Amino acid sequence: MQLAPLTPLYAHAGPWATAYVDTSVADEATLSRRELTARRISEELAEQGADADTCRAVRQAIDSYTFGEQTPGRAVFATAGEVVLDPVLSSPPPGESTGLWAPLPHVAPLLELIPDEPDTLVVHVDRVGADFELRTATGSRPEGTVEGRDWPVHRTTSSDWSERHFQLSVENTWEENARTVAAAVEDAVARTGAELVVLVGDERERRSVNTALPDHLGATVVETDRGGRAAGSGTERLDEWIAAERREQARRRAAETLERFAAEKHRGDGMTGAADGVPALIEAAREHRIETLLLRPDGPDVHREVWAGAEPDQIALRRTDARALGEPEPFSVRADDALLRSATLTGARAVVVGGAAAWDRSPAEDLEADNRADGGTEADAPEPVGGLGAVLRWPTDGDHPQTETGT
Repeated sequence: MQLAPLTPLYAHAGPWATAYVDTSVADEATLSRRELTARRISEELAEQGADADTCRAVRQAIDSYTFGEQTPGRAVFATAGEVVLDPVLSSPPPGESTGLWAPLPHVAPLLELIPDEPDTLVVHVDRVGADFELRTATGSRPEGTVEGRDWPVHRTTSSDWSERHFQLSVENTWEENARTVAAAVEDAVARTGAELVVLVGDERERRSVNTALPDHLGATVVETDRGGRAAGSGTERLDEWIAAERREQARRRAAETLERFAAEKHRGDGMTGAADGVPALIEAAREHRIETLLLRPDGPDVHREVWAGAEPDQIALRRTDARALGEPEPFSVRADDALLRSATLTGARAVVVGGAAAWDRSPAEDLEADNRADGGTEADAPEPVGGLGAVLRWPTDGDHPQTETGT
């Protein structure tokens, strides 16, 4: 998961109200259910010590949400009487909607509830151009249109010399338009940061664009015939196909990250490019060495107590160590939230690994994934000890001097 969207949370000192709200059901009781949920969460926060203005802001936000299948859930992060961030979730939060008041925002559940599916540029191609659409975890939006030459684009059936010459002109127009679309795709990928490109249209048209794309594009490119550029062309089938492809890319990325974690942990040269266990991760966070944070939601270390300060590298096992880092009043916080703050503010990524990762697979998709597995997979690769680990930006000699004792 790209953590950059969470950056605004850490521009505020806190403490924080966090709530994960199930908004997936809409029926005749929606209004009363929404009101009761908002009131209950506000009261829970107040009981935990949240100020009245922040409780009111959370309650008003929940009261304003739309309930239904299109919005499975919302996360709410508020402080000092203001809702700072309230992203739409990709799946409903498990269990009853609850609120938490803590020194840091409780962002760890977002890694499961907004899965690490790649931002996807969908390119609807025909012979004269293409329409662009960007799909992300929070929705979709148009990304413009490109038009090539509109004549000549249709072949004839005559074998006359002049007609053959005309048909060659048609072929040249197709190829020129394909290059125009490919250049626009390259620009759109650079502009949006899309990691997956889906080419939609007839085989000849999408193949020509694919061939014209540069090798350095920096995004995975796939093709599908489920849909086209014309309005309403197989929209439902296309949506299902793209959703499945994005889930597959997320699984593949998690598997590749685990494989890299295992390889870096056992380099065989006396060095290590990976870390797990809270002491090693705290040291890596202090030195800004975390490139990708791995988190298994059911791991015993994710809710372990650590001590932190106002800065992302003020994190320690002991209160006295946090004070030594320059924080006069350290606060106790969950290890996963402290490490995610550090990862966010140092430009790292985060990936959910292990059996608890929720990508909302269907039974058929589970079977398909099992059938694809051949050799090393995310299930086979060693997971981080305690449920927290990291791939590091540069290897070290593996010595981690922190101990587990003391307060």
